[in-house]
Amino acid sequence: MTGPRPQAVALAARYVGQDHPARQIGEACWTALNGAYSVGVTLAADAALAQRVSLCAVGPLAERGEALQINLGEGPCVQALRQRAPVLADDLRDSDATRQWPVYARHAQEDHIRAAFALPVLAGPGPAQEVGLVLTLYSDRPGPLTAADLHIARDHADAAELLLLTAPVPAEDDLAHAWLLPTDAVVHQAIGMISYRHAVTTGQALALLRAHAHTQDTDLVVLAHAIVHEHHTLPVTPEPPGPTA
Repeated sequence: MTGPRPQAVALAARYVGQDHPARQIGEACWTALNGAYSVGVTLAADAALAQRVSLCAVGPLAERGEALQINLGEGPCVQALRQRAPVLADDLRDSDATRQWPVYARHAQEDHIRAAFALPVLAGPGPAQEVGLVLTLYSDRPGPLTAADLHIARDHADAAELLLLTAPVPAEDDLAHAWLLPTDAVVHQAIGMISYRHAVTTGQALALLRAHAHTQDTDLVVLAHAIVHEHHTLPVTPEPPGPTA
């Protein structure tokens, strides 16, 4: 992110040092948009493997919209991460707009999501910019995002990134506890257990977990909880899928 606007700096200043800053920003964005959009904030722990942590889900559509992207490994957030550019899909019935994530689009529509707008925050100079955070808006009706709403959403996305930069990170492999939702921790535990049990990489373990969640039509977190706490095992596959992108 280069030169955040004063509005974003002022927003971030309100929540420095408070508990659950991501949710605070998500709720502030939802309020500023008059509830017209549900708001999700996602942190990319490893963009190459599409490993993401949902930091908040505010509004009636956000929780399912965020969960689908993590469960399926595709969606507007994933596309925004890959392209390092906003994804503005104002009608999920438009196959051209959703051609990179058709399965997500189908499931999202079943959950009454009709439009989705993913706004990545870029950090670093020039073409080497990296995406660490994506703010996604979900709407229950098709239609473009107005310039005013886009401005509001970008300010809140930039503020969330500023807050993330101020959050303490105890260790290289540990996301700041103030940002990580407790339910997501079990997914990382399950990935580690699958990797050990099947002698595969963590990327392959994530792909296996997603594949079985999709096959069983269950939520990724629910399946991960069963693996970690209920001794559930995945069927052995002779050739586990490669890392997801």
